Amino acid sequence: MNTLDKQYTALLQDILDNGVKKDDRTGTGTLSVFGRHIRHKMSDGFPLLTTKKVHFKSVVTELLWFLRGDTNIKYLVDNDCHIWDGDAYKNYLKKSEDKIKNNSIPYQDLYLYGTIIGTNPETPRQYTQEEFINKIKTDDEFTKKWGELGPVYGKQWRDWKGFQQGWNEMANTEYSNDLDTKGIDQIANSINLLKTDPDSRRNRVNAWNVGELDEMVLPPCHTDFQFFTRVLSLEERIEVWYQTNQKQIGKRGLWEIDYVEKYEGHKKLNSLNIPKRAISLMWNQRSVDTFLGLPFNIASYGLLLEIIAKEVNMVPDELIGNLGDVHLYSNHIEQAKEQMTREPYPLPKLGKIPNHWVFQDNWESFNPSDFTLENYQSHPTIKAPLSN
Repeated sequence: MNTLDKQYTALLQDILDNGVKKDDRTGTGTLSVFGRHIRHKMSDGFPLLTTKKVHFKSVVTELLWFLRGDTNIKYLVDNDCHIWDGDAYKNYLKKSEDKIKNNSIPYQDLYLYGTIIGTNPETPRQYTQEEFINKIKTDDEFTKKWGELGPVYGKQWRDWKGFQQGWNEMANTEYSNDLDTKGIDQIANSINLLKTDPDSRRNRVNAWNVGELDEMVLPPCHTDFQFFTRVLSLEERIEVWYQTNQKQIGKRGLWEIDYVEKYEGHKKLNSLNIPKRAISLMWNQRSVDTFLGLPFNIASYGLLLEIIAKEVNMVPDELIGNLGDVHLYSNHIEQAKEQMTREPYPLPKLGKIPNHWVFQDNWESFNPSDFTLENYQSHPTIKAPLSN
């Protein structure tokens, strides 16, 4: 049953009914409400909205980019994911403008900042966004300089460095022996904690590193997430066994399930490596672009929950979003109204996740093409401008 689209369109209506007009950093203006909630049962289907088509490959690509610990848009661009193009280009425009205007760039380095008009080297200009992205695709030196976004999500998830560590490095004191070492791999630690202490209430991953916010092109919108697990009942485990092995169980399935339930119970299911626990994920988001961003956020954390559940042999349970400043940009109002008129389709299912061992492969064996959807039916895309 698809209640996700209903929750989402109800949220759009809530903003239209109760939102207050606010200014914002982009200059676009918003209608905003504060403190809202999304809750989805993963057994109801994969959480990808159906009242408009959502580009699933971009969702996958961005999440894998986070999990790789990457902070350069090269990986995204190479995989035709353009979520971060605007932020990278805006950063380039801001930092190259003065040098271009003052014509203070050595001619041999001009290509790193802009190009020339015609054949006159006295009239350099900044690259257009299309030219900028093409340079990211083809020029490694340019990509290294302008493709970097600073210590955004992937850096914090996989290589967190706290204030004291950063201070010691800057001061170059006797305590900075770990100057070139990696920071804390929160994802690896989280997976290990799920395997060794699944009832821990401390299993959180944080992207809001206050000591590095000023170095980021854009501070994290979704700031942190937390895992929760619970023990599955015998009946739930039998249902998991049946749902994942219907073809193998065949005609004798009902008898075999009845036998397991009465006589062998958990022992038999343990021998078949049937999950013993269900796992839920809750994320917190300070700023919510409800029309363009939130559908991606929901699907991304749903996919993360599925991947981590497979890695630790648990069943994906609930996906929960705590939303802070929930807004519609002023140039998304009519698009939101159009989406609210559409009736949802049933949610899709996620295809089988590859058996990559993340500690060995460090996530780099995963490719966007590894993840597929089954029976995704949706209404057409609704285009809306992205505010950077």
